Amino acid sequence: MSAKTWLRSTAIMGVMVIPVLLSGCGLFSKSVSEPIDPPQTEVIEDQEQQTSSWLNQSDNAEQYIVYLQDKNGYLAPISLPVAVAEGEEVAVKLLEVMVDQGMYASSLPLDFRAMIPQGTEILGYQHNPETGIATVNLSEAFADYNGQDERSMIESITWTLTSLEGINGVELQLNGAKLEEMPVAQYPLDQPLTRTIGINIEMDEGVSYSQAAPVTLYFSSETSNNEQYYVPVTRMIQRTDTMEIAAIEELIEGPQNTKALQPVIMPDVAVTGLEEYDGVVHIDLQDDAYEPGLFVPSEMLNSIILSVAENTGVSKVQVRVNGDINIFDENNASYSQPVSKPVHVNALKL
Repeated sequence: MSAKTWLRSTAIMGVMVIPVLLSGCGLFSKSVSEPIDPPQTEVIEDQEQQTSSWLNQSDNAEQYIVYLQDKNGYLAPISLPVAVAEGEEVAVKLLEVMVDQGMYASSLPLDFRAMIPQGTEILGYQHNPETGIATVNLSEAFADYNGQDERSMIESITWTLTSLEGINGVELQLNGAKLEEMPVAQYPLDQPLTRTIGINIEMDEGVSYSQAAPVTLYFSSETSNNEQYYVPVTRMIQRTDTMEIAAIEELIEGPQNTKALQPVIMPDVAVTGLEEYDGVVHIDLQDDAYEPGLFVPSEMLNSIILSVAENTGVSKVQVRVNGDINIFDENNASYSQPVSKPVHVNALKL
């Protein structure tokens, strides 16, 4: 897929290219973030029937990911406890959660906004297990939105549904008719939407569209209550033969928007090796400040694991620093063995 095709309609959606700013935050000089509180539950008054299988104390509640927009305009995966009643589809329930000012609006975390237009109803849902395509039929209210929100709407729906097992693409319908393009800014929908559309897209400085390729990086941000959470950013960079290494180098380089996002690794850390075998990506980092016995911040380790897994498709990652695999974070959790990609990230207080 060409960079032009991959980025189609991005210019229409107003993607801003911001100069790269390096910041010395992360790894061994960064202060340790406070532990994230476990998810809280809330019952919405006057909606007992609608919320009976939603955020509650049920033993059947499981964590699912929905992509919501934060106060800075970035989409982030948010882990929510959802109890799905018999006969309900998980995908439909998550889409209902994502309706702006919908029945679950007061149960979402502080600072986050649902991206499906207000009043939208999920009229139908089908999943083809052979193709992995989920088809969602939406009501007429889905067509009533600000064009500047269009790409974020598409990304939030696509990344939420493809977080569910067996779904790798999404097709949208409006009142039963297949959408060939989005109603307002005409983002093309002639092909199923997959994660290859990216999320929170930005362009690296000095890179031409014809030579660009995407990498998805996980930076850090904070809510108004000082809760840390991870934000994925798809950055278009110069195409190379070692895109996986380039992705970590971009993570080290840090976020472009330093007012909204925080770096997770010191800029003088270097990637000295990355290889995949036996279903594990092994990554070697070099840092002169590290000594065996020092902890490595979990924020940094999780960002690396999330970024590596997203860009390689491999869910297990082994991190070595200066050749040392006996790594521990500030909570004394060991990373000496390959670590699986976190499934439920950003379990913020509700």
